[in-house]
Formats: sequence, structure tokens, C-alpha cells
Amino acid sequence: MATDTDLEPERAYLAAARADLTRMRERAESLDPNRASDGDSAYELAKTLARRVASLQDDPHTTLFFGRLDFIKAPHIDRGPREVSEERSGGELRGVWYIGRRHVSNADGDPVVLDWRAPVSTAFYRASRTEPMGVVRRRRFGIDKGQITAIEDENLLAAEEPTGKSEILAQEIERPRTGPMRDIVATIQPEQDLIVRAGVETSVCVQGAPGTGKTAVGLHRAAWLLYTHRDRLDRSGVLVVGPNGAFLDHISAVLPALGEVRVEHSTAADLVAHARVRSVDSTDTAVLKGDSRMAEVLRRALWSRVNAPTEALVVPRGSRKWRIPAYEVQEIVDELTTRGVRFNAARDMLPRRLAHAVLLRMERSGDSPDDQVQESVARCAPMKKYSASVWPAVDPAQVLFDLWSDPNRLEASADGVLDADEQRILLWDKPARSKGAAKWSTADLTLLDELHDLLGRTPSLGHVVLDEAQDLSHATARGGAALLDRLGDRAR
Repeated sequence: MATDTDLEPERAYLAAARADLTRMRERAESLDPNRASDGDSAYELAKTLARRVASLQDDPHTTLFFGRLDFIKAPHIDRGPREVSEERSGGELRGVWYIGRRHVSNADGDPVVLDWRAPVSTAFYRASRTEPMGVVRRRRFGIDKGQITAIEDENLLAAEEPTGKSEILAQEIERPRTGPMRDIVATIQPEQDLIVRAGVETSVCVQGAPGTGKTAVGLHRAAWLLYTHRDRLDRSGVLVVGPNGAFLDHISAVLPALGEVRVEHSTAADLVAHARVRSVDSTDTAVLKGDSRMAEVLRRALWSRVNAPTEALVVPRGSRKWRIPAYEVQEIVDELTTRGVRFNAARDMLPRRLAHAVLLRMERSGDSPDDQVQESVARCAPMKKYSASVWPAVDPAQVLFDLWSDPNRLEASADGVLDADEQRILLWDKPARSKGAAKWSTADLTLLDELHDLLGRTPSLGHVVLDEAQDLSHATARGGAALLDRLGDRAR
């Protein structure tokens, strides 16, 4: 245990660190985004600077660091930091590093506080007497109202066993949790740290009883990934999905406290809010609509909107007319429907593919058309009208409205997937006159979201934290997976 004489130097170090953080923030605030070369660059720079300033805010209710590591020798530090300080003890040179919520550097660019997510900080959470990871001493700080009030040292190389557990750690873990959720960076346990720092390519499912820290671990993992893979996740984004607005309010302070202000928050319901909920399904209906089999039913219903061509395509150009027979058009349509692309992407390809078939006929007749001619053919009125008759534009609400209103359409789409009784459960007793008058349920919104994704690919995200995943239906979970299924780094 450290003596009280150690308190004043540590308090002085904290004050100096706070001054350095203030200097960093004032430096960021002084930068002028309008000096960028153009308006778009200035706008992006302004957003970046605003995030930077927000991440450098000091919280007077806590400290910039909560721990300190004394190494046998200064470890290699990624991202360029050099030794903060060094001291002699027993003839050995030690690297002394303060671990906190964010990186703080002095005027010379040397690190004063290391971010808890930096590789060297791993030792603060995982070093032990059996595996000290080069650490001689681990120091924890007791904090009250933003001031250091106690110090507790753990000598990892001592011959004798420690007499008890860390009192500071126990007090912090057992501190009453009221109001918004707080970060747990000072109390992350070794098994939690393994989850937080799991590889970016790893999907993580955290299970445990209520109050065991599942949500906190997920949020800290998001913060660690943003730190470690910042360039990648800045482009693709990070989303936290919670069960309700109250939950999002409860956790909203955690990531900003860790210096991360670029994370989006949403409820599962808000992600699929494609219409207004005006109806409540029966339990049987809601369960069936949440079944993963509905994805196949919707896929069939959507692609059945593609019509078989019954007439040849005729494109006039100059004094000639170019004709593509219906069977050849069907071959092109069949190829597009089996390419594995989204419905609208294939629809956009159709006129260009048909225009290419026209160009081949032009070339065989002795003409020498170029790409401009092909583009002109693809965009001409007869081509647009013909393509739309074969592959019409589709509205997700119309597809779902027709399924619940028309027994024949539902039977065609659900054949071999849902039995007759299940199909009857889904049909409306009294269909509305139009999709605009339809009374959608919460489960319907999830199915509409599935249709939107079948039409055009859902924008992907780099990382998603999904809380209370066990409460989601299979269909809703598919919607969350659609945000990630193009990525190697997944987290739920």
C-alpha cells in the first residue's frame, strides 16, 4: 500500500495532465476549417475538428487517469509515444505509464497519459503474479469528485502473496449505479478485457445474468475497435442498438466519456420505421411474421414481379428498326435474375444488356457503333418503356399489401415454405383498399425492411452493438445481420 506522501506528487501530476488536455483542446479550437481548399473539404474538416474538440472535454467529476504501471524496462509503445518518466529502483530502469480514458500529451508531443485502449495498457488489466507481463508495480487511484484521495499499489514481483483484494477496485465495482451508465475502464476484469480486445474479425456474443456488465463490455469493445481500427470504422460507422429509448438515454454518456462521439444510437424499431404502426397482430400472427422463413416468402414475392416478355423488343434508330425476339430477351432476364444482385441493381442492368444485344446486330449489319451509341439506345424512350413492362419498379409496401390481401399471391410465394393454416393466419380478414390505407403492425415493419434490403443493399456498418438480442424475432435479427453481412468484423 502506498503512503500518504505519494498523494501530493500524483495530484500534481494530475493537475499538469489537466493543463495539457486544456492546451490540446484550445489548440484544436484555434484551427480554422475555412482555410481548406474548397467548400466540401472545409465542411468535412469542420466536422472533424468539432469531434476532436468534443473528445477533448475534461470531466471535472473524474480524473484523466485511474492507474499507473511501472515496468522493469520501458516497453515499446505503438503510435509513437516515448517514456513519460523514469526512475531508478534496485539498479533497474523502469518505464512509468499512467493509464486513463484518453491519450494526453505534453507540449513536446510526449505522452502524459496513455489511452486505456493502447496495447501497452493491456497489462493494467491482465498482468498477474503468475504472468506479470513485465510489470513491477500496478498502482490504482481512489477518486472522489475528480480528485485523487487514495493510492493502492500491487507489487507483482513480491515473494509473498497479497493479504487481500484491492479495496479501491472493490469500492469502485460496488459503488451504487444511479442515473446514466458510467464507463468501467478502471475496473475491467481480465476475462472482460479478453472480450473487449477480441480481434476485429470476431463476432462476440456476451451472455450472463442481469447486472453482470454485458452492455458495458459491448460498449467498451466498440470504443476499443474505434481506437484500434479508426480509419476503417470512421468510414463504415458504428451503431448501438438498444431495446428502447430509455436504454439509449441510460448508456448515452459512456462512449463520450471515453472520447468517442461518432457512434450512432437507435432502437430496433427505429431502424425499420418505414411506415406508421396502426395495428396490433395476434400472438400467432406476430410469431409467424417473425419467423426466418418469411425471408424466402418475401424474396419470391418480389422477384415474381419480373414479367416474362411476350413481345419482341423493337428499337427504331434512324431509318432502321432493330428487333430483339422475346426468347432472347427472356434469356437476358433469366441471367440477370440468377446473378445474386439486388432487385433494383438487376433492373438497372436490363436496358444496358438489351442495348448491347442491339449493338451486336448493328455490328453484324456492317455498322461500327461505339459506347455512346449503346448508351443512347439504352436511354431511348422505346427501350425504357419496354424494360419497364418486363421489369417494373416495385414498392415494398405494395408487395406486402398484395401478399396479405391476395390468397393466390401468398400461396404462390409461400408454396413449400408455409402450410395452408399458416397462410390463413397471415391473410387480412378485411383488406384495405390500397397500400396507403393499410394498417401495418410492428412485425410488418420488419418485413418491409427485409423487402427494402432485397430491393437495394442496406448500407453496411463496421460494427454493431446489439443489446438484449434474445428479445428479437428471427426476422428482426436478420435486419441487424443485413447491416453486417458484407463485413469481416462483426459484433453483437
